[in-house]
Amino acid sequence: MKKAGIYILICIFGIAKINAQTEIDTREVGGITTAMPFLLIIPDARAGGMGDIGVATSADAFSLFHNPSKMAFSNRQVKAGITYSPWLRNLTDDIFTGSLAYMNRFSENAAWGADLKYFSLGQIDLTDSQGNSNGTINPNELALTGSYALKLSETFSMGVSLKYLRSNLTLTGVQGNLQPINSFAVDVSGYYQSLEENYGNFNGRYRLGFNIANIGPKVSYVPGTDQDDFIPTNLKLGGGFDFILDDYNIISTNIEFTKLLVPSPQPDGSDQDKGWIEGIFSSFGDAPGGSSEEIKEFTYALGAEYLYNNAFALRAGYFHESETKGNRQFFTLGGGFKTNALNIDLSYLINSSDVNNPLENSLRFSLSFDLGEVFEDY
Repeated sequence: MKKAGIYILICIFGIAKINAQTEIDTREVGGITTAMPFLLIIPDARAGGMGDIGVATSADAFSLFHNPSKMAFSNRQVKAGITYSPWLRNLTDDIFTGSLAYMNRFSENAAWGADLKYFSLGQIDLTDSQGNSNGTINPNELALTGSYALKLSETFSMGVSLKYLRSNLTLTGVQGNLQPINSFAVDVSGYYQSLEENYGNFNGRYRLGFNIANIGPKVSYVPGTDQDDFIPTNLKLGGGFDFILDDYNIISTNIEFTKLLVPSPQPDGSDQDKGWIEGIFSSFGDAPGGSSEEIKEFTYALGAEYLYNNAFALRAGYFHESETKGNRQFFTLGGGFKTNALNIDLSYLINSSDVNNPLENSLRFSLSFDLGEVFEDY
């Protein structure tokens, strides 16, 4: 990525509020910006094929990102996976996000896991005002997560995660040099999975889940200033139902709601004076337009998965965000192939709004492995 225009792109995407005088004024359009938005990127293709849904779907290798408490319901002792998603493929070919995930259900009631998420903003060749070379940089961000999940009953579990966060966007020319950010965050989650029951012509099972992700302190890209930015603390609530038609055919339906737990932008800028804990609680009732605007800060997604013989999967989904809060709206399609130990998943996004989506015209890819003891929860 060697064009000067990409420099501006990275600043807009990676830095929420570096300079209050030059930033896009989100207060006029109602949008909410944060530092380290890469934390919200859905990494895996299974969720990507169902409208970016994952908080209440069945457990898989990437449960740690969506809802760590699902790990305690894994059907295999060990699950490990790798993901790759090209980013802004219409503009360049060297921006991507990827992740490595590992989880181990070491007992009937408990599991632990670890996850590394990496976001590369590509190679940038810097030049001075005369066009002379001024070096090369490779901005990147990462999150390293450790999680623990515990079953509190036969049907309910809770999980907690601790994250180390690093954002290295050391670009020059914006209020001097930017400092790398090193910070931490915590996730708290819960998951309910009912026992299988008969509903006449089919059996069924329902699932509920929540995850409060990225609970952590404000951060600053610019040293020596009081411009601290919120990280994207995010609430996810979801549910699903499995139609178990017979031994070979299962149809899963899912719905999910999300909301950023950071203050809404205020006309007087008072949102920036709040601490990160105060910001979480105030985020449920601080929209300048009242309750009608507050509701618009929720996104929703619908997703479905058809699984045949526990070997082939077809998926579809839809994601919707209010036009005044980002206007992300898209359909997704996906598929998967499973063996006893290997899972391969792909997904594709079809944009349905006027706002360009960074995942347009690109495939998300996931590869995972199921190993060790078999559990009969699912």
